[in-house]
Amino acid sequence: MEEVRYVAIGDSFTEGVGDELPDGRVRGWADLVAQGWADAAEHPVSYANLAIRGKLVWPIVEEQLEPALALRPTHLSFNGGGNDMLRPRTSISRVVSAFTHVLRRCDEEGVTLILLSGANPSGQLPLSRVIQRRGDLLSVAVTAAIADRDDVVRAFNWPDRELSSPPYWSADRLHMNSRGHHRVAARVLEALGMPAPAGWWSLPELPLAGVQGSAYYREHVGPWVRRRLTGTSSGDSRAAKRPVWAQVPPSGATE
Repeated sequence: MEEVRYVAIGDSFTEGVGDELPDGRVRGWADLVAQGWADAAEHPVSYANLAIRGKLVWPIVEEQLEPALALRPTHLSFNGGGNDMLRPRTSISRVVSAFTHVLRRCDEEGVTLILLSGANPSGQLPLSRVIQRRGDLLSVAVTAAIADRDDVVRAFNWPDRELSSPPYWSADRLHMNSRGHHRVAARVLEALGMPAPAGWWSLPELPLAGVQGSAYYREHVGPWVRRRLTGTSSGDSRAAKRPVWAQVPPSGATE
């Protein structure tokens, strides 16, 4: 069986923010894909994840892409642009150019690209119409840019209306919860031609979390605005959680 070496690059969506384990570590859809892939193949999968929360799309490309390709992966997943969509001025063409650059470098290195769009949080956020419009424009533009590339694995989450509903989102309304990350992982696995565990598409609803009204703005929106005003990021001083290969064995595998 051909060895699978899967590396993920991106921002908080790919890092797994919102899907926190009891010990405080984040898991997320990419970790779940690696495990689901190993289970479906009944063979270990090599997995690395260079994603760091808070990154704009071009810093993702400039800081993560070449280190990821240097690992000599067979597959690379890429998503970005979510943080760009939240900025006052966003160039859709500049975001799309990052996607086309990643595709070109994957072509040059013989790596299969797994391309994702993020889930749509706009219904729960301030400025929801602006975010919805930008996300729609980006989705259309990226889809058009790869229209003739059947070899690109597509896992598009933005159009998933079920995934955009509140039960799939964490307290900050910007990051998916564990239920949301499982649904994205199921979509990626099926895009790769592998069955996803049936329950991953719609796990039981989680208890509603978080604060409402003015408390939500104090706890979540206020810190985000302060970071914008000070030019800082939630990812500053953070390192990738899996910068080198880790072997993910099939569930239940014994030594």
